[in-house]
Amino acid sequence: MKRAYRYRFCPTDAQAAELSRTFGCVRKVYNLALAARTEAWATRQERVNYNATSAMLTAWKKTGELAYLNEVSSVPLQQALRHLQTAFANFFGKRAKYPRFKSRKKSSKSAEYTTSAFRFRDGELRLAKMSEPLRIVWSRPLPEGVNPSTVTVSQDAAGRWFVSMLCDDPGIQPLPGNGNSVGIDVGLDHLLTLSTGEKIANPRHERQDRARLARAQRELSRKARGDGANRSKARRKVARVHARITDRRGDHLHKLTTRLVRENQTLVIEDLTVRSMVKNRSLARAISDAAWSEFRSMLEYKAQWYGREVIAVDRFFPSSKLCSTCGALQEKMPLNVRTWTCGCGATHDRDVNAAKNLLAAGRAVAACGAGVRPQRSSPGGQSAMKQEVSRREP
Repeated sequence: MKRAYRYRFCPTDAQAAELSRTFGCVRKVYNLALAARTEAWATRQERVNYNATSAMLTAWKKTGELAYLNEVSSVPLQQALRHLQTAFANFFGKRAKYPRFKSRKKSSKSAEYTTSAFRFRDGELRLAKMSEPLRIVWSRPLPEGVNPSTVTVSQDAAGRWFVSMLCDDPGIQPLPGNGNSVGIDVGLDHLLTLSTGEKIANPRHERQDRARLARAQRELSRKARGDGANRSKARRKVARVHARITDRRGDHLHKLTTRLVRENQTLVIEDLTVRSMVKNRSLARAISDAAWSEFRSMLEYKAQWYGREVIAVDRFFPSSKLCSTCGALQEKMPLNVRTWTCGCGATHDRDVNAAKNLLAAGRAVAACGAGVRPQRSSPGGQSAMKQEVSRREP
């Protein structure tokens, strides 16, 4: 199983300058190839593939205007063309929008090196065109006896440098089956509510740093627009606050999803359309801070790693309005109702009841495939479905 290990590193001035040049060249080559492919299709209805753009790159290097492309390693430039080819494949496969040009200020700064452009020996990583190894902060060791197949160097908006090493991790093995199943209901008051009755608090990382973020953004807004040094410092200060929020949120979700996957064989969640939900201006900030999509993504790829099963129940399944004791369906269930009593006499906590119903629906999906919403009368409605976890790299 492929797994990426990400570390921070502190480049020397020469290394930082070399990597910055590489980032700029990667962006330039990507944009030139995208423009060439777009122009060929718009004028001649011709599809240009990777091989054609690779030949274009060779020609570009021979021109006086683009001769500086020879100053950096050719491997990241070729990888940029491969990434563009993947972007077009996703576009024609209707999995993504049309590729966009990379921006000097807004696009991520990264460069990918394959095995021919780096050397990893005795815990030292040397990249092409560099005489010294990178000073990596080894927060955790690589698996013993494993060498990376791909190295990606990046710099975030806060100015931090990262190196990501992709390698085959022999330590990822299926866990022993335990037969446990759990229904998971996501929310805002509580991040997760489990069918066991456990409620996991929502840390609200963005709210904790909201005052600091607002202060940094006000300082940025007072700086004159342009490429001035003061505005760049203020922009990095805002980025550092965002990075702090993102890191704390990711750390919490990693610990939470790892625990759930280790403790349960089957995990049942709701198939929410978060992209549509964040259009609600009243709840968009809270939903984004909860990071439901990121939680689901982590849960799915870790379940694939360790031989667990994730079942996503249709978003229209009335988990909150359905009595988990007798199966009666309530007509209305406003959001302000957190506890309610069914006609059968059972009193339910709204979130715990929803988690129990999700678990029951997930078991029905696992047993017979669909048909878990007999109360829905509208024709053509989607039924609950078992989501196939796509193969993805961490």
